[in-house]
Amino acid sequence: MNILNVSSLNEQIKTLLESTFSRVLVDGELSRITFHNSGHIYFTLKDSTSTIKAVMFKGNASKLKFQLKEGLKVILDGAVTLYKPRGEYQINCFSIEPSGQGALALAYEQLKSKLSEQGYFDTQRKKQLPKYPNKIALITSATGAALQDMLRVANTRYRALEIGIYDVLVQGDSAAFTIANAIALSDTKEYDIIVIGRGGGSIEDLWAFNEEIVAEAIFKAKTPIVSAVGHEIDWVISDFVSDLRAPTPSAAMQMILPDTNELYQYIDSLSTQYSQILSQKLFNSKQELTHLINSYSQHSVERKITQKLYEIKQLKEVFYQTVSFKIQNSFKEMQSVNESFPNMIDSKVNIAKNQIVTLQKMLESNHPKFKSKKGFAQISKNSKVIDISSLHVDEIFDVQNDKISISAKVIKISKI
Repeated sequence: MNILNVSSLNEQIKTLLESTFSRVLVDGELSRITFHNSGHIYFTLKDSTSTIKAVMFKGNASKLKFQLKEGLKVILDGAVTLYKPRGEYQINCFSIEPSGQGALALAYEQLKSKLSEQGYFDTQRKKQLPKYPNKIALITSATGAALQDMLRVANTRYRALEIGIYDVLVQGDSAAFTIANAIALSDTKEYDIIVIGRGGGSIEDLWAFNEEIVAEAIFKAKTPIVSAVGHEIDWVISDFVSDLRAPTPSAAMQMILPDTNELYQYIDSLSTQYSQILSQKLFNSKQELTHLINSYSQHSVERKITQKLYEIKQLKEVFYQTVSFKIQNSFKEMQSVNESFPNMIDSKVNIAKNQIVTLQKMLESNHPKFKSKKGFAQISKNSKVIDISSLHVDEIFDVQNDKISISAKVIKISKI
């Protein structure tokens, strides 16, 4: 027997394995996955009792639609080969499919879950679309029916609109890249709204709108973005990330553009409402102005001066009337006094004369020299006239008439 070195033996085993197992389909569970910087993916495929190493080189790995994860059950399509430096055999994978599930369906759910966790779908970050856009961008295929549908609706509903068209691939390997670039470019052109869309198709046809690069471009855009991909039953990742999802491209234009006929009616309604409001405002302003004029005229300096002058005039008239009345009364009183004064003097003089005569008569009647001379004398004591009944026995008193005065003493008092 020939003696072989290790390299020769591994080479023969490698040739035998690769010729015998040039194409195999293997079902198993992924484990110990390593994503190398070179782009290659290294992992282990296992079942309940055995394991086998596997590698997916960069060229094939770039075609994967879903993310390889620990514990995921898959079906490998590849060839068994030997890694000569270590003498280890492994499966060189050409493609990988999820076991019991389509690769695209799994990739869709994986990316949807990932972006949701990163906040790409949060309603708080969605931008408000303007009610009356002036300038919009359409990102779609220039030769597709979707573009013609959108232009037709725009021409019918709202002609006062500037439309920018960005021709992109909407399916195929390069489609996602061209769509993302068009979003980034149009976002710098100050459009009011950006619409990305295409007509219906299979999940493979619509896959460009499920790529992470497109979702990221929508998420980063400052312009409101509408996703209008496929038919109403089709949901793609761009629908969740965009600010508005439209079921079809033509429906997108109906949703974002106002109807010209409705605008005319709205303008008519506004015109009527404006006229009513303006009339009411003018009426209210006129009422307020009239009130202000009246209020000003009532409280103005001129009004106050006029009022004071009127009050002064009234006071003067009252004063003049009062003084005139007083003067007239005084004049009448003086006239009356002048007329009655002589009579009053004469009356007073006569009365005084009569009183004098009466007093003279009284004086004469009471003077001792005018009294009867016979049998009458005046009794006094200590130069004071007294009544005779006031005298007592042995008391000295004077008795006098108009000619003589006698001092006497009471001897006896007898009552008559």
